[in-house]
Amino acid sequence: MKVLTPARVGAVLLTLLALLAGSALLGLVVGPSALSPEAVVAALFEDRAGTAGDIVWRVRLPRIALAALVGASLASSGVIFQALLRNPLADPFVLGVSGGAALGGIVVLSLGGALGLGYAAVPPAAFAGCLLTTAVLYAVAGVRGHVSSTNLLLTGVVFNAFASAAIVFLASLAGLTDGARIFLWLIGNLSVSRIDVAIWVALFLALGLGASICLARSLNLLALGDEAAGQLGVPVEWHRRVLLLATSLMVGAAVSVAGLVGFVGLIIPHLLRLVLGPDHRLLVPAAALGGAAFLVVCDTVARSVLGGRELPVGAITAIVGGPLFLFLLRRHQQRVFAP
Repeated sequence: MKVLTPARVGAVLLTLLALLAGSALLGLVVGPSALSPEAVVAALFEDRAGTAGDIVWRVRLPRIALAALVGASLASSGVIFQALLRNPLADPFVLGVSGGAALGGIVVLSLGGALGLGYAAVPPAAFAGCLLTTAVLYAVAGVRGHVSSTNLLLTGVVFNAFASAAIVFLASLAGLTDGARIFLWLIGNLSVSRIDVAIWVALFLALGLGASICLARSLNLLALGDEAAGQLGVPVEWHRRVLLLATSLMVGAAVSVAGLVGFVGLIIPHLLRLVLGPDHRLLVPAAALGGAAFLVVCDTVARSVLGGRELPVGAITAIVGGPLFLFLLRRHQQRVFAP
């Protein structure tokens, strides 16, 4: 493990923060109605009332903020899940939390008309599904107050299968219009972006990041195994519960507003771990900044590559993330089996 010094932490985080700022500037400039960097700067600091000001403040800035918050939530959650489960293939969706959130949102999308609920009810319903799923996971996977990583993983896989079947059933009941909305929401979509929603996601991101950064030393030891962490003084069950609750809240908030955006929680942790090492005191905040920048760029591509039409951001993250993950996996195998 590389030595962690304040200078190294500051240099890494400032670099990633600059990368995030650059991606945000790119998102403000690029779009169906292209703006020059000068026009963007003027709209930000001088003229908010003009056409450029409307585009920047009412359309692009809320969307960029939401993309950054969702990306940060998914990437930092991926880091924590991979440490807790000691599984490099773990991502924010592996425990079934995302499946529960998606199921809650789909209930409103498919049956909301009959229940008198509009699209505004989707995020609260999805978040409620996340909380209910987390409670079910603890109840099923726990044995005499002990929750093992293996039980959590297996329970999550089974619940994801159940949620997927329920989603297919509800989608089949929906009409053509509702079915299209369900498809776009499931694959990941940031087209409905509001500042009040971004503030709500930011709150849960702050809570989750605060808890995980405070327990970063415990994460380093939990990655070695429960027995080793316990022998080194870590209250394993207590810290695991706090971290799982924190990550579940972050994932639930992200899925409730953006749908199932894949690969962010898998690719960014792998990439940064290769570059920065496995120390979670640096890896967790770095993943938050890296995931934010990555999703902002992907969303910029999604809303501009086809001109007036828009692609779901989940399609872009899958197109970029799939080949990149295979490349990282191949590189890891070459290192492990090198003579």
